[in-house]
Amino acid sequence: MKIARFSHNDAIQYGILDEQELVVLAGDPMFAGFDTTGERVPLADAALLAPVIPRSKVVCVGKNYHDHAAEMGGVAPEEPLLFLKPNTSVIGPGDTIVRPTLSEQTEHEGELAVVIGRIAKNVKAEDALDYVFGYTVANDVTARDLQRKDGQWTRGKGFDTFCPLGPVIETEFDDADATIETRVNGEVRQHAPLSDMIHSVADIIEYASAVFTLLPGDVILTGTPAGVGRFAAGDTVEVEVSGIGILRNTVRDALPVA
Repeated sequence: MKIARFSHNDAIQYGILDEQELVVLAGDPMFAGFDTTGERVPLADAALLAPVIPRSKVVCVGKNYHDHAAEMGGVAPEEPLLFLKPNTSVIGPGDTIVRPTLSEQTEHEGELAVVIGRIAKNVKAEDALDYVFGYTVANDVTARDLQRKDGQWTRGKGFDTFCPLGPVIETEFDDADATIETRVNGEVRQHAPLSDMIHSVADIIEYASAVFTLLPGDVILTGTPAGVGRFAAGDTVEVEVSGIGILRNTVRDALPVA
């Protein structure tokens, strides 16, 4: 089931995607279930929004593909390498990624994102998927020059607009045979099977929930394959996960500070 969060007639609503229509839900399905209102909205008349705004945090995993760890000049860590993005970095499909004036090297990192649906603390891997509401697509936008300069990743990963999510949440996703692909202006930059992830979704949830409580609506980005690279103002960046959809965003430079 594909769940969208969308704007229509100046109201923000949730709906189930049914081909070219959205079956309107009575409320946020994460908390209100899947009762419908009987209304249908043509997809063409709706503006898709980020399918979830994390209540507290975006948890990210670095170097979770061997080939990406190698391209970054190191080996993959034995345990998941965690860092956080603020929820203010989240934007939706069709929104604009803004390249900050502080950075001269912004890069894409296409990723599978996991949406947590229940309070999770000290969860075991064998039970971890019971805490997942669904899956969406993410772009872990990174100011690579600032990441290297700072020696830690908060600033380089945390700018406003640096966490595009969407277009929908798929509640019945199976990552076993799925692939991820990132394109810039139609040129393929990244392509890999999700099975290449070193640490599985279940293992990441177990590891992260041992550190901090995961709340409903929190999002976990599961890492990116090799092929990360620069993009510039005027570019269109697409991240596609088979079985979920295409997350598409355009890019512009930030306006100079007066």
